[in-house]
Amino acid sequence: MEFDPVVLTPQEEGLRAEVRAFLAEELRSGGYRPGRGMTGGFSPEFSRRVASMGWVGMAIPARYGGHDRSAVERFIVIEELLAAGAPIQAHWIADRQTAPMLLAFGTEEQRNRFLPSIARGECWFSIGMSEPDAGSDLASVRTSATRTDAGWLVNGTKIWTSGADHNHYFVILCRTSPLGDDRHRGLSQLIVDLSSPGLTINPIALLTGSRGFNEVVMQDVYVPDEMVLGEVGMGWTQVTSELAYERSGPDRFLSSYQLLELWLRERVSGSHDPAVAETVGRLVARLWTIRQMSLAVARALDERRAPALEAAIVKDLGTTFEQFVVASIQSLTEVDPDPGSPSVFENLLAESVVMAPSYTIRGGTTEVLRSVVARSLVSARKKP
Repeated sequence: MEFDPVVLTPQEEGLRAEVRAFLAEELRSGGYRPGRGMTGGFSPEFSRRVASMGWVGMAIPARYGGHDRSAVERFIVIEELLAAGAPIQAHWIADRQTAPMLLAFGTEEQRNRFLPSIARGECWFSIGMSEPDAGSDLASVRTSATRTDAGWLVNGTKIWTSGADHNHYFVILCRTSPLGDDRHRGLSQLIVDLSSPGLTINPIALLTGSRGFNEVVMQDVYVPDEMVLGEVGMGWTQVTSELAYERSGPDRFLSSYQLLELWLRERVSGSHDPAVAETVGRLVARLWTIRQMSLAVARALDERRAPALEAAIVKDLGTTFEQFVVASIQSLTEVDPDPGSPSVFENLLAESVVMAPSYTIRGGTTEVLRSVVARSLVSARKKP
């Protein structure tokens, strides 16, 4: 397990300045209203503007409409977008997860079909992993795909499917052969059109009133053979590598960043309270450490390594940090029992308090991640 220190090059720092200037102009012109981390908002127009700058599909090769940029350069762009609360939901999953998976496992036909439109910010994907009885324990998925003429018939339910009510496709993990003694065998990944006959999307209302999550029910949904992603029966190996992209990025420690920034600006500036000073020190130290670890994973991806263990650790530390930010600020904030017209900070704090418990669940629960890390470390110690 390695987290090598990363020093950004002058060119990489120049990219950061360019993104900040773009976002400052977007805010000045009313291009978007700041939101919270990767749930900042769904705006196809904003996604297309970001894509026109060359900042969507950055790691996609130019021959597929991408920009041949590195994982670290993409990290820089994503970090700035998240820190600014930009509305990136439309292109988010396709850019973060689907494109790398297509490059790693997709056919040439699939790459030519999807990657150019992903890079233009015009083709949007969701994730089809979790099920009502299979959240972090993905080997328990029950959604099945049975052989039919030149394709597969899919039956099952996926849940917590972000953006399914807006997006065009999702990549599902399903069983293509009966469950045996090894639950990890017989799993495959399919690309499913979210407008397919037999597919029903049911929005899930959250406590905040938002409806970003969905239940997706599939009844005899036909998926042609050309939409099998990778090799039939190799879904577990593929999805494990996919989680390195989902778990290791700045989205796993910046969900509470907007709240932290507003608190520092509006409630902490000028304060001489020792408790506040100690809390600020702890928050900033943890944020910087996790950021460096996440950046190290990005550099490892550029070096063609598969840092799945390191990604799990970043996700665990990052999401518990996000909860720590909310709890710390809440404990140091006096709540007006009759606020009248609450400020932006007060609204954001209230929303964050409601949503914070979900941070350590989505993308793999803390308990499961720590089990993965423990098994990996024990296995490494046993090697000669």
